[in-house]
Amino acid sequence: MTAKPISSTCCPGITRRSFLLDTGMGFTGLALGAMLFGDGQARAESASAPPDGKPHFPAKAKSVIWIFLCGGVSHVESFDPKPALNKYAGKSIEDTPYKEVLNPEKLKDVLAGNPAHGGRKILMALNTGYKRYGQCGLEVGNWWTHIGSCADDLAVVRSLWTVHNDHGAQLTWHTGRHPREGAYPTVGSWTCYGLGTLNQNLPEYVVLGEPTGDCCGGSWTHGAGYLGPQYAGVRLHVSAKEPLPFVSPPPGVSREEQEAEFSLLGKLNRLAGIDYPDDPALRARIKSYELAFGMQTAVPETLQLEKETEATRKLYGLDQSPMQSFGQLCLVARRLVERGVRFVQIFHGGGGGGAWDAHAGIKQNHGSLSAQVDQPIAGLLKDLKQRGMLDETIVVWGTEFGRSPGAQGDGRDHHPQGFCAWLAGGGIKGGVVHGGTDEIGFHAVHKRHYVTDIHATVLRQLGLDAHQLAIPGRKRLEMDYGQPIEEIMA
Repeated sequence: MTAKPISSTCCPGITRRSFLLDTGMGFTGLALGAMLFGDGQARAESASAPPDGKPHFPAKAKSVIWIFLCGGVSHVESFDPKPALNKYAGKSIEDTPYKEVLNPEKLKDVLAGNPAHGGRKILMALNTGYKRYGQCGLEVGNWWTHIGSCADDLAVVRSLWTVHNDHGAQLTWHTGRHPREGAYPTVGSWTCYGLGTLNQNLPEYVVLGEPTGDCCGGSWTHGAGYLGPQYAGVRLHVSAKEPLPFVSPPPGVSREEQEAEFSLLGKLNRLAGIDYPDDPALRARIKSYELAFGMQTAVPETLQLEKETEATRKLYGLDQSPMQSFGQLCLVARRLVERGVRFVQIFHGGGGGGAWDAHAGIKQNHGSLSAQVDQPIAGLLKDLKQRGMLDETIVVWGTEFGRSPGAQGDGRDHHPQGFCAWLAGGGIKGGVVHGGTDEIGFHAVHKRHYVTDIHATVLRQLGLDAHQLAIPGRKRLEMDYGQPIEEIMA
């Protein structure tokens, strides 16, 4: 009997490459494949393949906790107090020694500014006092006394500026781009793209709190743009019954049944993925199935704050109602980085333009909101330090812009020309003030830094060179990369 020749079409839809790579891949094989993919050993040969997860040079930090206060915190009443505002309160800027700040040449950095913002000329006195803290003598507003007690661990950058004077600057803070340019990778997504995970059962990039409203960047502020959805932030709802929707198996489905289901789905996805290695949506879907299985145990365990000591819970303010909610987020952030999460992004006051947008009643607004976050953030710094984790964790405190030195009734307007942020831990020098604004806090004038310089500093401490994080065919501007702030790096 003559053997029938094998037809090239006997297995339609399955290529030789698919067959060889997929043979023998059960659920365990899929998990191994995921780990090999993460280690750069089983990636498709592609011009857009991600880095190998290794730092470009020795790292001083492993993880980042990125705290963002939505709406625009007043720099002149937080970490850049300006006594000249008290001296000239009620006077027009034009009638003070600082009238040159209104020179149009000095205002040109802000692109397509909203004419409703930025024209406030009557100076407003400080709405809170301030004093010096620590051996470094850092001046801090009285709304921030708990963080002030950590002054010797902080590097305050007082000379930031950004291009947008409306709340789209929330997106600019995270991507470096003007919001009209659309979605671009965030600093969190670049971190995970460059380094990968330290824990196969938890996302590399976790988002806590209520993010920026859709009006002002929305999910783009914790997205990955063209890097692909697998590098975007994963939202956890800390106090919810189901912190991560659709991860727990439905009622009546056993773990064994779910494992078999994931195995089949993963097998089918990998068959497609081998032939279409450049499909970012498919890669993200495969990763999500594999990660979801591990997260069923890892996420609930991470959120078991009742396992913390009473002293730790009090440190974060969990025993006090004004700060309990945000304190939980800060404590969860510590537990996440403790378990290997690379980038934890904590939002406060999200939704719409942001709760910190104090166009009116700034004294009540900032006084109330700072009472919610001041102690929890300080507690986070102190807890990381006492556990020896601050050495390898960078904490960043930031907001989209400052508030105007001039009054808007009893509030302050948006102010992108000069504002501040601070960093701590992960090889950042403590007790340092870098750069400065002018005497009334209008312009960043000394050692000025665009917001992506913060990004570049964080990436450098993680061992990454921003210029080596690029995708072929995706042009980046020099300002996208930023410049590390060498003066605050140990």
